[in-house]
This record gives sequence, structure tokens and C-alpha cells, in this order.
Amino acid sequence: MHQLLQHLTDWYNRALQTGGYGAVVLLMTMESSFLPLPSEVIIPPAAHLADIGQLKLSFAGIILAGAFGSWLGATIMYWFARIAGRPLVLRYGRLVLFPPEKLEKAERWMSHYGAMGVFVARLLPGARQLVGIPAGIARLSYLKFSIFTLLGATIWCSVLCYVGVKAGQDQQLMHGELHHVVLWLGGTVLVLGALYYLFVHRHMQKKA
Repeated sequence: MHQLLQHLTDWYNRALQTGGYGAVVLLMTMESSFLPLPSEVIIPPAAHLADIGQLKLSFAGIILAGAFGSWLGATIMYWFARIAGRPLVLRYGRLVLFPPEKLEKAERWMSHYGAMGVFVARLLPGARQLVGIPAGIARLSYLKFSIFTLLGATIWCSVLCYVGVKAGQDQQLMHGELHHVVLWLGGTVLVLGALYYLFVHRHMQKKA
């Protein structure tokens, strides 16, 4: 497992060195669409490398690139759902990892919280990738959708950037030991997962 993590880390480091902000945008676009690529493994390593001087990127640039990529991926899902419509999403949603039961939960979330639900969803694991589809089906104003998506994504990327910097302050990371950053990210995911369960999953179950 350690060797696999090291290989993935080395690959991502090379991608950041060659692609810079573009690599962050591309990966965050994938994260906010239908590909299961967590933002927790995109933003913190970039922030860490920038913090120790191995990457000539600024924290503000990483945050903005991450937020833009999140908006771009969410936009793809929004317009896919808005153009395709609910029947096609129900029929073919499984092809993009969006089965009917997920759609129904996301629709309940959207009907209850409206545009503000887009903002909150950007801060919760499991909800970030889903919210664009019910927003598109409901034909939520694209301007509102974009504004709340960018606001939520900017806050989320700022949090992840902070996590990357704090984890990078451990000197052992500079010697290639990854377990500390894994602990930081694991703790972040656990906390956010608990928030998702308490405020989203249970609420949606009750509404059902």
C-alpha cells in the first residue's frame, strides 16, 4: 500500500510540475463530475509542495484553480441533466454512477434547500458530485447555480489547502513518509462524512 501511495504521489507531483494550475483544474473538473476522484487527494498535496518550495504555485492560485475546476465539472453535470431531462437521467444515470435512488435523494435535497443547497453540498462528501444533476433537472437558474457552486468550492478548496499546509509542516513528510498526511486527510474525511450522515443522509431518509 505504501509503495502504491508513493507511485501515485510521484505521478501527481510530475503532473503538477508539468501542468501547474492546469493539472489542478483538470483533476478538480473530473472530481466534480461523475468520476470518483476525491478532492482530498488533489488540493492538499499541491498546497504542501507549494509550501515547501517544490512547486512554483501560490496558495491563492491553487484555491482558484480548484474552485474553477469544481465549477467546470459541476457545470457539465448541470447541463447534462438539464438537456437530457429526468427520464433519460433515470434510465442512463447508472452509466455515470448516478442510479435512481441517488437521484431521488438529491432531488429531495434540492426541493428542500433550493439554491442554498448547492452551496452546502459543495462542502459535503458524496453530495458535491450529485447536486448539479437535480439542479439541472429542476432548471435552477444557471447564474445562481454558478455563484453558489463557486462560493462553496472556494471555501472547500481553502480548507483543503490549509490541511495540506498544516500536514506539510511535519518534517517527516519531507523524507517521503506519507502516513501523517494520510492521517490528516483521513481525519478530515471522517469529520465531513459524519456531517454528511447527520445533516444529509438522515434528513433524506426521514423525508423519504
